[in-house]
Amino acid sequence: MTFTLMPGVSVADTGNGAVLLDERNGRYWMLNSTGAVVLRCLLDGEPPEEAARTLLRRFPDASDRAAAHVDALLDALRTAQVIAP
Repeated sequence: MTFTLMPGVSVADTGNGAVLLDERNGRYWMLNSTGAVVLRCLLDGEPPEEAARTLLRRFPDASDRAAAHVDALLDALRTAQVIAP
């Protein structure tokens, strides 16, 4: 499954994460460094399971929470309607 940003949604990297801007309604979301890694993985075509493995490679201390963090972020992005599908 490939994830994409919804039309009118843009992402900008920051020094410690990323910011999503929904130009349709002016809302924005700040992602920390782990959230930014997960978002980039998903947008690059990685399935959530692989995004969790990438997260583990970058942040080994998150071993017991990586999959849950990916799922939670994906749910939040879908609920906010900034990512499809």
